[in-house]
Formats: sequence, structure tokens, C-alpha cells
Amino acid sequence: MKLAPRMIQSMEILQLNMMALHDRIEQELVENVTLERLEKSDDGTPNDSDSDDLQSMERVTREERELRKDVETRELVVENDTDNKSDFERLVEISSEWPEDNVNFGDSRPSSNRISEDMDRQHDMMSNMLARPQSLHEYLLEQFAFYSVLPTERQFGEYLIQHLDHNGRMQSLLPEVLQQYNRVYGEELTQERADKVLGLIQHLDPPGVGARDHREMLLLQVEDSMPFHEVVRRLVSDHLEDIAFNRLPQIQKSTGYSLDLIKVGIEQIQTLNPYPGRGFEQRAVQRVTPDLAVDRNDDGTYSVRILDEYTPELRISPRYMRMLQENPTAETREWIRRKVESARWLIDSIEQRYSTLRKVAQEIVDHQQAFLDKGPEFIQPLKMQQIADRVGVHVTTVSRAVDEKWIQTSRGLFPLKRFFGGGTQTDSGKDVAWDTIRIRLQELIDSENKRRPLSDDDLVEALADQGIPLARRTITKYRKQMQIPSSRQRREY
Repeated sequence: MKLAPRMIQSMEILQLNMMALHDRIEQELVENVTLERLEKSDDGTPNDSDSDDLQSMERVTREERELRKDVETRELVVENDTDNKSDFERLVEISSEWPEDNVNFGDSRPSSNRISEDMDRQHDMMSNMLARPQSLHEYLLEQFAFYSVLPTERQFGEYLIQHLDHNGRMQSLLPEVLQQYNRVYGEELTQERADKVLGLIQHLDPPGVGARDHREMLLLQVEDSMPFHEVVRRLVSDHLEDIAFNRLPQIQKSTGYSLDLIKVGIEQIQTLNPYPGRGFEQRAVQRVTPDLAVDRNDDGTYSVRILDEYTPELRISPRYMRMLQENPTAETREWIRRKVESARWLIDSIEQRYSTLRKVAQEIVDHQQAFLDKGPEFIQPLKMQQIADRVGVHVTTVSRAVDEKWIQTSRGLFPLKRFFGGGTQTDSGKDVAWDTIRIRLQELIDSENKRRPLSDDDLVEALADQGIPLARRTITKYRKQMQIPSSRQRREY
């Protein structure tokens, strides 16, 4: 299948979120001189200098749309260059009615002010970039430099640090690392000296780095100043697996410790860091800007509105259109034609994006009114195909419309995809979303007797009493997805 260029652009624009759309527009404003930002005064009306041009542009836009009634998101249009040129010729004819102004069009290059603004914008972006944070390996190498060791030992220590993973743990056995080092550097470093270097690294900050396994990583953090340090070392050395499966009576039988002492030791273990290097992983916090907002009407219904304050209003430059009345060369005329078409397609794609996004979001809000009225427990099952059928578009259009889009509601900020999901039926035939089932499941576990926690079979019966029939394997699946331990692991002694 062959898609028209404007249809491809329309799909791309529809998929962009608000901030990505803003960046795309800024890029187009830099690259396409026939595209202009419509400046407004403080009261939201166009500046006087542009008012006449705006009225003409609105008339042009209306007539242009009559020429392009076939542009719909759910149609596949095959266009040819001849049709584009005929539309362009009509646009040129209409532009002859625009008011004149005293501007020299002999030079089609961007103005010095525009170039200066673009340079200032790029400079601000570079100035606001965050400096790269220090990595774990850099931090360890910086500390290791203070050790007084032989040159060969220093070189091996630096080599060993570089081969730690992002948690600070060794990825291979020490003999294997030593053998590889001797082969690469042509050295004959002994195992004894390698153990010495590793011991030095294991005393670096953060505590736990240089460990050969998970158990050693915890033991390196147990200091003599820690309360019950002997109990903690015993539990970490011999009973980590028993702790993971909550087999406290077995630990009591093996160690002779009381249950209270074992619980205190486990509390101390929980203060240790199983991933000491993770503090150096810097993840950029994604700034979320809502694309839509929901307003409650007087009759209790909800209306969706587009939040487009970050998106500038655009128009095709009347100046470049008037240049065509000066009988430019064929090459100049063709260059302007392509630029104007690109600008016009972008404006149309943005308008189509707003229209599609508003229709899709309004249908979603109408379906999930109970969620907005009463809370997340009352979310309804919803599939994208249902929204596509109601709006009259293809399901892929709905998928693009909701992708990475956020909506501001009275109950918080949510991604549009949050409102989609499957479900099941109760005994009475009522649809119940999986999110509602997860909430009910969590409530049952939170209120259980921790000395006799509910098994998966018990949870099946409890939900059945609420009119929600589910298989045991379904309960087990959702419990694991919610990272809820089994009943044996949840038991308190």
C-alpha cells in the first residue's frame, strides 16, 4: 500500500505527546521560513499588525479545506504531484487578495533576528544540560588511588574495579579475572597478591563493593558496631534461603536462637544494602505534561479540553506568498511551493491531531465516568476497538492517539492507556475490570490474620463470596504480578 506524504505526517503528529509536538513545531519553524508563529497580545488576540493578514489567512484556510475534503485519518489517499500543484496554484490565486506591506522580499534567507533567536535558544538548551554524574567505577578508582601499593598491584586493582558490575559485584571468579589480566598485560601476578588487592577494594566505599556473591556483599556490610552483629553474620552465612522462605522454626532448630532474637537479626539484615552500587545510577526524571484536562459539568457529566498553551499557533507567511506576485524564477517558485506545502500539511496535521485526540478522549471519559466519580475501584473494562468503533476510526488510530498522552483529572494525572484493560463477569453478569480485582485482592491480604494468612485457595473462595469467580491459577498469577509473597512467606511467628 502507498500512503500519501500528508497522511504519513498526520499519523506521526498524532502519535506525538504535547512536549514532543512543541519540539517538532520549533524544529519546523527553524527549517521552514514560510511557516510563522502567530504572535498574540496579552489579551489573547492577534497583534494589530497581523490582524489583516489573519483575516485573509482564515479565508484562505476555509477555501483550502474545501479543496482537500478527502483528508481523513481513516482513509488512505494516493496523491500525485499534479494535484498538489493545482492546490498550490489556487492558494497563490487567493493570496493575491492579501494586504501589501513594505517588506523587501529579494532575499529569502532568514532574518538576522530569527537567526539570533535560534542561536540563543540552542545556547540555553546547552546551558541547561545536566553535568554527567560520577560513576561507581570512577568513585572507586578515586579512592583506590590513595592506597600505597606496588605498581603491578595498582594496575591489577584498576583492572579489577573496571570489571565490577553496576552493583559493585564481581562478574567472574577471581582466578578467572587474574588469568585474563596476566594474559592481557603479560604479567605473572600471583593469586596471593590478587587476594590482597581484592581485600583492599572490599574496604572501599560504599560498603559491599568487590563482593563475589550476594552473601559476601551483605557480610562486608556487617560491622562489629552493629547490634547483634554475631547473630546477623550467622543468619547471613547459613540461613539466607530460610529467611527468604520464612522458615523461622527451622532456623530456630538449627541455631538455638529464640524466635524473638531471629526476628531482631532479620530486622538488622533488612538495613543492609543488597545493591550498593545503585546509588550511582542516575535516571533522568521524565517531566509529564498533560495533553488534556477533564472538567465536570453542572449536570454531572465530564468534558474534555485540549491543553495547547505550550503549542504556538501557526500560519503560512503572507510575505512569501506575495513574493510569487513578483514573477520569480521557476526555481524560486518551485522552492516556495514545496515550503508552503510542507507548512500547510503541518498545520492541517496539528488540527487533525486535536480533533482526533479530543474525540477519542471524550469517549474514554464518557465510558469511565464511574472511575472519575467514585475512584479507581470502579474502573470499567475497555478495549481500544470499542473506542475506535464509537469514533469511527481504525483501532491503530486510537492506539496512536493515546500513546504517551496524559490527562489531568480531579483524581490525578493519568496516562490515557490507564483507562484501557480487560476484565471478567460477576455471577450477576456485571463486568469487572482486572484493576478492580487487584484492588479487592490487595484488600483481602491487607486484612488477613498474619498468623494464619490466606492461601490462594482461600482467596479464590473469598472473591467468590463477593460474586467474582476466578480460577486459582489466575489468583496466583495476579499475586505474583503484584509482588505479594505466598501465604507461607507472609506468615508471622
